[in-house]
Amino acid sequence: MPDMSTKTITELSFMKMHGLGNDFVVVDARALAVEITPALARGIAHRQYGVGFDQLALIEPGAGDAHLTFFNSDGSTSAACGNATRCIARYLMDETGKTELHLTTSRGDLFARDAGNGLTSVNMGQPQLLWHQIPLAEDMDTLELPIEGSPTATGMGNPHCTFFVDNAEQVRLEEFGSRCEHHPLYPERTNVQVAHLVGPDHLRMRVWERGVGITLASGSSSCATAVAAARRGLTGRKVQIDLDGGTLWIDWRDDGVWMTGATMHVLTGVLTADFLDSLT
Repeated sequence: MPDMSTKTITELSFMKMHGLGNDFVVVDARALAVEITPALARGIAHRQYGVGFDQLALIEPGAGDAHLTFFNSDGSTSAACGNATRCIARYLMDETGKTELHLTTSRGDLFARDAGNGLTSVNMGQPQLLWHQIPLAEDMDTLELPIEGSPTATGMGNPHCTFFVDNAEQVRLEEFGSRCEHHPLYPERTNVQVAHLVGPDHLRMRVWERGVGITLASGSSSCATAVAAARRGLTGRKVQIDLDGGTLWIDWRDDGVWMTGATMHVLTGVLTADFLDSLT
């Protein structure tokens, strides 16, 4: 006979947010602990059977205003997610009335502030430029990797591989990004960016995110691309980056890489006990 016993699974509140179309499910676990398993993350991520997201972010108590943990849509974790950090920072600033926040992540301490006009800025910390920090599989110059196209490697708490091309619009990113994500030089896989120079300190960029695929925007990818462009002498350290979903402004300063842009809290909802039970 079938097992008719029931499992007690509580409903789970969540928020849907996005930064330039880079979309997130955000779970506020400051008052009640929540365990996000890979299976749960994958189930919520499904755009037909779940909610759908590029990343899931968990807000927990931390040494500062909150601690953030990030999950990709394939259930893997990521140490950094710039656009999700900005979205959550805006949510917490609206909640508390603060204009500056101290957030912690596995990447380290991140600081956010209200940039005015509805924009939110986050300091994503200093870029990681040495091969073992990113990490790469072996010791090499990270400015131009021995890969066709001579991309630049950068760490922003997660690994990045940036290609500067004649026209980012013409790159078949679904095929190109998937192949590069799994390049053997990147033992932890990599985010992939293709970018071209529009004008002085102005870049057009498209992105393939590790464990996700093509996304409309990516904050850490934008930071990595700005750093790579400055290192290669293509731009200064303060740039505008146009993505499929909108525009971010990146400023690589002495205290870290600051990212500024718009955010949106779309809805607040509840995952039902039936749905959660189906994923166990």
